[in-house]
Amino acid sequence: MWAYVRRAPGAYVWLAVLFVTTVALHHMSPEFEQEFLRQRSTNIHELSRHPVRVLVASAMWIDGGHWVPYVVLYSVFHAQAERWLGTARWLAVCAAAHVLATLISEGALAVAVEDGLAPRSAVTTLDVGVSYALAGVAAVLVYRIGSPWRYGYLVALLVFYGVPLMAAPTFTDFGHLASVLIGLGCYPLVRGRAGMRGPKGRGGSDGWRPAVSSRR
Repeated sequence: MWAYVRRAPGAYVWLAVLFVTTVALHHMSPEFEQEFLRQRSTNIHELSRHPVRVLVASAMWIDGGHWVPYVVLYSVFHAQAERWLGTARWLAVCAAAHVLATLISEGALAVAVEDGLAPRSAVTTLDVGVSYALAGVAAVLVYRIGSPWRYGYLVALLVFYGVPLMAAPTFTDFGHLASVLIGLGCYPLVRGRAGMRGPKGRGGSDGWRPAVSSRR
């Protein structure tokens, strides 16, 4: 277990930070917690005033206070991606999904507010968490899986994130689907990486990898 954790330092350091901040939230009153998180939220109001600060801070808190499920999610998705891509490339995928999906979803919400399709109060809505980065990393792992299994995995991702958007769309649902597309768009970061798995779990050590031309 320690060897597994040691090969994904970024994912587990991030998870440790989330543990500390989640414990801190449990010691706050509900009223103070909401205001505290709102000041670290990537809503329209805060993004227009402190964009860099809130983009970083919002990824350090979990709205809802349930940390244990993220241990599983980080181990299944983030740790696998970091072990495969290396910390720098994994972090680039996380940052791209988190930042771009936030800007896309909040931009769409700003347009909706201007057009009267969303209330003015939406500019200060609570928007913190790590789900955009998680969705982006889950999507980039499509390239870790060999055919034909990757297509089933891809369909499952699109259904999981697309159905809520079609059923009762919110700006966060829009952001999640955008994150998936951004993760898929990170293919240049994974080209040439060893260990792309085939149907029987074969890694790069046996020389198997999908033809690059098939992805163009």
